[in-house]
Amino acid sequence: MKRQPKVLVSIPIPLVSIIKQPISISPDTSILGARDILLRYKIGRLVVEFNKKPVGIVTEKDISRSVSVFNQKPISKILIRDIMTKNLITLQPEASIYDCAKLMQKHGISSIIIKTSKGKLVGVVTKTDLVSTFLIQSTASLPISKIMTKKVITVSPNDSIFEVESILLNNQIHRVIVTKNKTPVGIITYRDFVPAKTFDLPNEFTDPEERSEIFWNAHLNELNVNKLSYLLTFSAKDIMTKNPFFVSTDDVVYTAAIIMIRHGISGLPVIRGKKMVGIITKTDIVNIIASKGKPNF
Repeated sequence: MKRQPKVLVSIPIPLVSIIKQPISISPDTSILGARDILLRYKIGRLVVEFNKKPVGIVTEKDISRSVSVFNQKPISKILIRDIMTKNLITLQPEASIYDCAKLMQKHGISSIIIKTSKGKLVGVVTKTDLVSTFLIQSTASLPISKIMTKKVITVSPNDSIFEVESILLNNQIHRVIVTKNKTPVGIITYRDFVPAKTFDLPNEFTDPEERSEIFWNAHLNELNVNKLSYLLTFSAKDIMTKNPFFVSTDDVVYTAAIIMIRHGISGLPVIRGKKMVGIITKTDIVNIIASKGKPNF
């Protein structure tokens, strides 16, 4: 059996060296105020802080979901304390990058709160930070085909935006690739649902039961489509990021990591010829770190 080359250098980068000071908000911040901060700084999460201690975290996904979760409450009245994740996954600064990667892998999350033994907020480490360390520590030309996800959930350009968001929520994924004839033509993430127009449309034109039905059905049936046809004028092509970056099966993971960091994206379609055959995400790279550079192929 051929021995796999070593993927990472032996001496890891200290976790303390990649901890970032997060943008934090109070639990009483409005959901609209939080949304504006996310959009202004082009970030995916905010730490919720009270008395210099982290008490929660709120993400683009939380804000997007809140449209249906709080469908009987005016959006202007929703506070961050209502939607934030309170059970935080944390580490102390003395932990290793391996500990951090393993926690992300175990809990399926994109960031770890770093705090002192007394509970004071130190900072946050994200998947982006770990992917950056991979670029520094990578030693082998690991093929993308070895770690990519081959089964990819896709949508078509003409699919309703409500069906797209339902697919994201029900499959617990962070992005969906928009394809035409099996060729990637766009990508949609929760960030695309954060702007104000996605709040106003459901609240203005539907009642609570209709909105709940749309969001929590994995697929819209014919009755729903006919009943809510006035809502379905917006489609995937209207909100997707067009001409997405991509990599090929012949590229190496290092190349994918560079593209992700340089362009601030978290997932790339993998193509063979012009057809999509998989996807590689920051999660796949974090998993390499969690295994200390010894992934099981």
